[in-house]
Amino acid sequence: MQSSVLSLRAIATWSGALAGLMLILAGGLVSAALPLPDLQGGLRVLPLPMTLQVPALLLTALVCGPRSAMLASVAYLSLGLFQLPVFQGGGGVGYLLDPGFGYLVGFIPAGWLTGRLARQSGMDDLLKLLGASLGGLLVLQLCGLLNLLLGGLSGRWPLGLVQTLVSYSLLPLPGQVLLCCGAALLALVLRRGLKLSP
Repeated sequence: MQSSVLSLRAIATWSGALAGLMLILAGGLVSAALPLPDLQGGLRVLPLPMTLQVPALLLTALVCGPRSAMLASVAYLSLGLFQLPVFQGGGGVGYLLDPGFGYLVGFIPAGWLTGRLARQSGMDDLLKLLGASLGGLLVLQLCGLLNLLLGGLSGRWPLGLVQTLVSYSLLPLPGQVLLCCGAALLALVLRRGLKLSP
C-alpha cells in the first residue's frame, strides 16, 4: 500500500514538473500585458516589459508543489545552458556572465519556497496564495540582486551598477507584482477545480 502511494506521489511530482517546464517555456514566448479600461468604455492593452516566465513558475509551485517547481526550474536552466535558445538572449554557458542570470538561478529557490508555502494548511485563500507568490518573487529578486551586486563590484556590467539595478530589478518589479496576483488567482481556481488540498 505504501509503495503505491509513493509511486502516485512520484508520478504527480514528475507530471507537475513536466507541466511546469512547458509553462515556463511557453511563458518565455509570451509578452505580459495588462488590460485596462479606456475612456470610450472599451479595453486597451498596456504591454509590460517582461514575459510570463515568472508567473508560470509561481503557478507551477502554487498548484504542483515545491518538488515539481524545483525540477521544472532545474530542467529549464539545463536546457538553456546546453545551448537551447530558451533564455531571453538565447542560451549557452556564456549566459552565466549575463546580468539576468541571477534571476534565472533564483527560479530554483523561488519555486521551492512558493510551493512549500502553498502546501501549508489553510492555503485555500486568495490572499494567502498571493503571499506565497510574493514570497517567491522576493527570493527571485534577492538572487538577481546578489548577482547584479557581485557583477557590479567586479566591473562586469557595461552600464554600471545603478543603471543595471534599475533596468533588471526596479522597472520590472511593479509588473511582476501584478502578475503574482494573476498567478495566485489562477492557482486558486485550479486548486479548487482539481480539488487539491495543501
